[in-house]
Amino acid sequence: MTSVTSPLLTDLYELNMVQAYLDRGEDKEAAFEFFVRRLPARRGFLLAAGLEDALDYLETMRFSAQEIAWLKSTGRFRDNLLDYLEAFRFTGDVHAIPEGSVCFPNEPLLRITAPLPQAQLVESRLINILHFQTLIASKAARMVLAAPGKILSDFGLRTAHGAEAGLYSARASYIAGFGGAANVLAGERYGIPIVGTMAHSFVQVHDDETQAFENFARSRPEGVILLIDTYDTEEGARKAVALAPKLKADGIAIRGVRIDSGDLIESARKVRGILDAGGLKDTIILVSGGINEDVLQGMMAVKAPIDGFGIGVNLDASIDAPSLDCAYKMQDYGGRPKRKLSEGKATWPGRKQVWRTYDTDGRMAGDILSIETDTQAGEKLIVPVMRGGKRLAPAPSFDDIRARAARDLARLPEPLRQLEQGVTYPVQVAEALKALAKEADRYTKG
Repeated sequence: MTSVTSPLLTDLYELNMVQAYLDRGEDKEAAFEFFVRRLPARRGFLLAAGLEDALDYLETMRFSAQEIAWLKSTGRFRDNLLDYLEAFRFTGDVHAIPEGSVCFPNEPLLRITAPLPQAQLVESRLINILHFQTLIASKAARMVLAAPGKILSDFGLRTAHGAEAGLYSARASYIAGFGGAANVLAGERYGIPIVGTMAHSFVQVHDDETQAFENFARSRPEGVILLIDTYDTEEGARKAVALAPKLKADGIAIRGVRIDSGDLIESARKVRGILDAGGLKDTIILVSGGINEDVLQGMMAVKAPIDGFGIGVNLDASIDAPSLDCAYKMQDYGGRPKRKLSEGKATWPGRKQVWRTYDTDGRMAGDILSIETDTQAGEKLIVPVMRGGKRLAPAPSFDDIRARAARDLARLPEPLRQLEQGVTYPVQVAEALKALAKEADRYTKG
């Protein structure tokens, strides 16, 4: 299902510039690239995400009669812009690094090649989509690496910064290797497995905790997960054990129990002992509350008997790094290379390609950034995905995107897989790109 978002979800300066371009007849072909300038602290890599939603946006972008009427009512814009927007269809080309690919600073995640007004108009929404999903996928990938083999679920909708953020978090984390999300719309929109247990309020409605467990299990007999820490976690585990034979007689199995408070490691150990002693050795233990990659690594290090984790605000708000230093910048216009020279924000000009090499163990050894017409050793990362405003192939399945992410995460150098701080990955700027930068400087008049 495609989400149709109003094209008015943009920054005013995009419309201001398009008005000026149209007034001056500036409509030659332009290339813009979206990339991340530098990594946040404690990040050693990024996981590209959001491309399919970005392509959906480009394919479906239309201004309705009501939107055109509203723009006219503001008195800001002339008829030439209003007529242009009324007939707008994106007709450009798109090249991108596929979703689920590991990437690094200055590597273009996406390139738009189109008449200048088109390429400019789509900037804000493209950044909005690609930035957030890449941010969350990169955070989720760290958690996947920290807890190999564990069940990870996105529980963050209620603390996400808005409805769409909650939806995109479910999508991006699933790409990175999460097993599912609590967000029901993510199931309907993207086909992501939806997961969930019960709230403490369900237990509190009942005067008897055991009766609450039984009523819930009989109402939702498939994959029963009981929340056992409303009052006393260990006692809740004992009640689950006592109830299990009665449910089993009716063909209902207790798949797991969930703990949401207290010392999760110590509680899990005690609960595991209670479950095992009561014959529920196959019943899994899930925990939630304050989980991030550091907590996961700590729990893995002490071999806590925890099978899965529900992760909320630390994922959906990426608390330790809530944004990426990213940009969407012009690379050429009318056949000439363009670059920005601002202090601390200088860009490399031209339409670029990234080549990746691997060592004898199949691990990533280094990337080379150069102009797309260069020849370098290694695997090309940037591929064409849209021509003339139309996709070149159907959207890949989630299985394929997740498989790419799993493959790339497995190929990371071991220090990056271990989330070690201060580790950098080599991205070399080729001589051909440096030469093009000098050429662009000759055209630039500050």
